[in-house]
Amino acid sequence: MSVGAHFPRIPRTEWDRAPFNRWSFQHVREILPTAEVWRGAGPASALSRRPFRLDEVRFKAARGEISIRQFLDDNFTDGFIVLKNGAIVFERYMNGMHERSAHLSQSVAKSLTGALIGILVHQRILDKDAEITRYLPELKDTAYAGATLQHVLDMQSGVAFDETYTDPYSDVGRTDVASGWKLKPAGDTRDWPATMWQQVLTLKKGEAAHGSRFSYRSIETDVLGFVAERVTGTRLPELMSREIWQKLGAEESAYYTVDPSGFALGDGGFNATLRDYARFGLMIAQDGAIGGRQIVPAAWIAETRRGDHAKFGPDYRETMPHGAYHNQFWMSDYRRPALSCHGVFGQWIHADPESGIVIVKLSSWPDFLDDARFVEQEDAAAAIVRALAHG
Repeated sequence: MSVGAHFPRIPRTEWDRAPFNRWSFQHVREILPTAEVWRGAGPASALSRRPFRLDEVRFKAARGEISIRQFLDDNFTDGFIVLKNGAIVFERYMNGMHERSAHLSQSVAKSLTGALIGILVHQRILDKDAEITRYLPELKDTAYAGATLQHVLDMQSGVAFDETYTDPYSDVGRTDVASGWKLKPAGDTRDWPATMWQQVLTLKKGEAAHGSRFSYRSIETDVLGFVAERVTGTRLPELMSREIWQKLGAEESAYYTVDPSGFALGDGGFNATLRDYARFGLMIAQDGAIGGRQIVPAAWIAETRRGDHAKFGPDYRETMPHGAYHNQFWMSDYRRPALSCHGVFGQWIHADPESGIVIVKLSSWPDFLDDARFVEQEDAAAAIVRALAHG
């Protein structure tokens, strides 16, 4: 897809919206300032191949019986890969994407941040039960006062944060400006945060007791990013490179978008290739290890699989009736050990240790959220597990 042929000029305020996201999600570094997450000088971790014809596998979806091929064709797919016991069984690139294309992860990035925090906890650099203000004392004058690191990991801090993506004046709309993704609305003379740190400091209002319920708020992940940087004295891209990306054996360097202060957007600004996202998913499915190397502590992964369904409210249960959220990962079914990473516009990693199956789908949906598409991909995952059960 040629930007010159299709989009002579990407609107600065609409670069991440349809139809422009069909191009922009694979070309973020041409739009925004970024920082490299270096892959290191070592070899890439091996992914063997055992091809399996998944195209024609059929499954029952809400719209009727469809094939995996139809599922991919109809859901704005950019890249799709399936691993079985560490081997690539199916890999497809669409919409101009190829094996070296770095694709925006959106909130899949949150799970990478959660994994990094798990490593720092294991290293005893962080205490998950300590209050956030131990690490970021400036937050004593915000609604984060009294919240623990674990509360923030689980998005249970109780801090008021409006996550309405379509409202440019919501809190997450302000994040778009603070992160450098967008300009403030034309003609608006109110104060807007110039950086992510400035926005965190404005969060003065609470809406629930800390630890009482799960409520999705992207800024929580950035608070974790600031904690990680503060205790290590290292910027997030370098820290992610050192602790995860190099040890993962990534094929390609990844990158983050950065705000005007140089802070990497840990909640959604990570970009990487399809196979490298698959390596991350494989590491999670294999209890934090890949290529014989333990990256994330196995105990942290085991704990992450124990989500509290009771704190998963009715709004979230519409698409995940048995869902839970813990340590920046989703569980579609808290009774099973599979973990998922989800991002708006259809970004998805599914890591299932029981079946040995890892699925990654990179997309450019026309809408931020689409319940029907979300449920259909869960149905597709179940069909893939069944098809490969004896593979």
